[in-house]
Amino acid sequence: MVHREIDGVSFRLKEPFDFSFLKQYGKVFRVFDDQDSGNICFGVASGEKRYFVKFAGAPTVRANVSQQKAIERMKSTVLVYSDLVHQVLLNPIKCEEIGGGFVMVFEWTDAECMGMQYPKSREKFKQMPLDMRLHLFDDILSFHAHVIKQNYVAIDFYDGCIMHEFNTGKNFICDVELYSKMPYTNNMGRMYGSSRFMSPEEFLLGANIDELTNVYTMGATAWELFGDGSRKRCVEGWQLSNALFDVVKQAVSDERSQRQQSIEQFIVEWVQAK
Repeated sequence: MVHREIDGVSFRLKEPFDFSFLKQYGKVFRVFDDQDSGNICFGVASGEKRYFVKFAGAPTVRANVSQQKAIERMKSTVLVYSDLVHQVLLNPIKCEEIGGGFVMVFEWTDAECMGMQYPKSREKFKQMPLDMRLHLFDDILSFHAHVIKQNYVAIDFYDGCIMHEFNTGKNFICDVELYSKMPYTNNMGRMYGSSRFMSPEEFLLGANIDELTNVYTMGATAWELFGDGSRKRCVEGWQLSNALFDVVKQAVSDERSQRQQSIEQFIVEWVQAK
């Protein structure tokens, strides 16, 4: 592992890499080097404008794929972002080959991430008033209903994809790179993702990954927002009504036939139980 510094900001890499191309986007003020996707991300400032620059092709410390695979994956997601445009999705404003890799440039947001890899901001999510968390979950549901309508299935959605601007109250979703067109089959066995959000079929080679899979994901997301984080998912750790607990408990059933049979059905039952 080596330590690099750009514009006074330090970060880690597996080995040296030339990031001189970043100058054309602005001055680096922050680096995110702890992703396992093979990407490294930078906050850059150009005059009064700030951007979030996501780059694939560098030898990142925690990458679980090769540099070339990371590049190919990012290139393939340009169409995904185009197909899934939505008010809560952070969409790129520029995508291009550069620096021996591929970059996606987003407008900067001061939103913080709920992911467990960011314990300070995660605690802020846990302390959010219930009405704000309910609104956040409504936005997550709205986006994933849109995903299904676009004939996509969400893959690798977890709390690290959930963002909130505490100064404005706006909610965002990021990192939809692995969302895929349906029909989709599990060709890996254990798929990418956080096990806290993953259905049994996401561990089963050859299984269908579809809307029922995403019903499970939405139930698991509700538990992260309104439960105590326990894998047992018992009512004693639930912060909302028993009726809402029953909706979520059904969604995270190991038996696909026992879950709500669509995201829309989950939404209807969730709203009725409030």
